[in-house]
Order: sequence, then structure tokens, then C-alpha cells
Amino acid sequence: MPINAHPDYLAAEKRYLEAKNDEERIQFLEDMIRKAPSHKGAENLRAELKTRLKKLKEKIIKSKKSGKSTKDSIKKADMQAVLIGFTNSGKSTLLTKLTNAHAKISEHNFTTTKPEIGTMNYEGVQIQIIDQPSLKNENFDIGIVNTADLLLLVITKFEDIPEIENNLNRAKGKRLIVFNKIDLLDDIKKRKVYETLKSRRYNFIMISSITEENINELKERIFGSFDITRIYLKEPGKQPTDRPLMIKSGSSVEDVAKKISKEMVPMIKEVRIWGPSSKFPNQKVGLNHKVKDKDIIEFKTK
Repeated sequence: MPINAHPDYLAAEKRYLEAKNDEERIQFLEDMIRKAPSHKGAENLRAELKTRLKKLKEKIIKSKKSGKSTKDSIKKADMQAVLIGFTNSGKSTLLTKLTNAHAKISEHNFTTTKPEIGTMNYEGVQIQIIDQPSLKNENFDIGIVNTADLLLLVITKFEDIPEIENNLNRAKGKRLIVFNKIDLLDDIKKRKVYETLKSRRYNFIMISSITEENINELKERIFGSFDITRIYLKEPGKQPTDRPLMIKSGSSVEDVAKKISKEMVPMIKEVRIWGPSSKFPNQKVGLNHKVKDKDIIEFKTK
């Protein structure tokens, strides 16, 4: 946020960040330039905005010549989380620690110029994680943010939180604040950060994407943010499947059967269950039985 910025500039910046395509970004970026502070302290800001506008116009000209779209299409997975933050917050490094992706990492600003996609495998569950360009980057895609199931707000200072949240007015996903780079803090500063975040009642976790401190805990928190239950299916006389069936929490045995096949329900003659929801292993249950995470279910059909 520029020093002594007029509310009109801030409004133009907000419209720019919410723009749906590059043509709209150019329109709002030009409005930002017109309304940017004119004092000497804002020279760098005005120069950066003009450079951004020039690159954006060149990008559109290039895409028109090649006949390609200026926006890549990303297919939303059943479970999707998005990394959101400002430049140099460590999002790209975090993506490589959480997933199979190999994002470009640099100390320079705006290294991530387009959404990077990775898949986090957590106990057989695959979760799509997208690293968004910085909030100040013209390629920041508010559409992805608005439809994501989980928003990971990657920050390195408290002031980032309200600035990020100002751009999440239409976002529907759950939010988890990820305070990164705690490897740069001593024990006293860590405690202060923890107590401050706790006192403000944020849903948060403190990590270091460099030393990997609390990375496994973050993976667990990400998985726990999704309202899902893992069910392992078992055929009579065989071992349970390695990959779980994903179903909404609070579902019944009948819901599990319908997820496998709607035609299967009337063919079921017996159901056996092992796991957290059973009173004892190999318990015989009815279709109304409520399942729990990591249950093993065996269906016998007519």
C-alpha cells in the first residue's frame, strides 16, 4: 500500500486485483496510475505501475499474435487449497515442501508469474495446492481464490493479514494463516508471535519452509480443513484397498454404497465393518450406520 494513498487509488487497486482478465487489469491499472500519489516519495510506485502496464500490454499483443489465451485454465480438484500472500513470503518454497511441484524460487520480487499447481499426498488422499502469484502481480487470479475450498494466507508479518483479507470478500473457502520464516526468529519473538495470533483468535500455524519446522503439522491441518471421511473398501477374503474412498463426514453406509454405485444398494445383503465406528472388529451393521474416518467396509451382495 503506497504512502498517503487516496481512497480513490485504493479503490482502483482493489478493482485491479479483482479483474477477471488482462483487458480489465489494463483498464484499472491505468486508473491506478492516474490516481497514484504525486509526491516524491511515490516515484518508485509510479514507475513500478508503468512498468507493469507496459508488460501487460506486451503480453496481450504477444498472445494475440500467437492465438493463445492470456489465461491458463486450471481444472478444480475435489479438494483444492490456494497459497495467497505477498512477494517473498516463501509461497513457492512452501509449495515444493508440501507437494510434488518444483516451483521457481528466487529472492527477487514477483518470481511466480502464473499459478503453479502441485498435489499433496496425505495418507492416500490427494489435495490440489495452487501457488498464486503475489497479490501485487497482474497475474493474480481472484477467480481461483473465490472458488477454492481452503485459503492458506502465507505471511511473515501481522500487517499482511488485513491487506490480504481485503481481497477475499467473495472467497468462500476456509482460511488458515501460515506464519512463515520462523527460522529467522528467536524463541522470545516466536512466543510473541504465537500469543498475538492466539489473542486475535486466528486459525493459524507457525512454520519454516526452509528448515521444515511444523511442515508435517501443516499438512495435517490442511487435510483436517476438509469435511471428508476416508473409507477403505474390502472384498470378502481379501485385504482392504490401499486408496480410500472419499465421502462427506457424517455419511452412512448407504451413502458409501451409493458413491460406489447407485444400483448397488438394493443388491446388498450384508455389511461388515472394522474401524473407529465399529463396536468390535467385523461387526455386522445396517445401511443407516454412520461411518467414521478410516473405517473399513465389506459389502456382500446377492
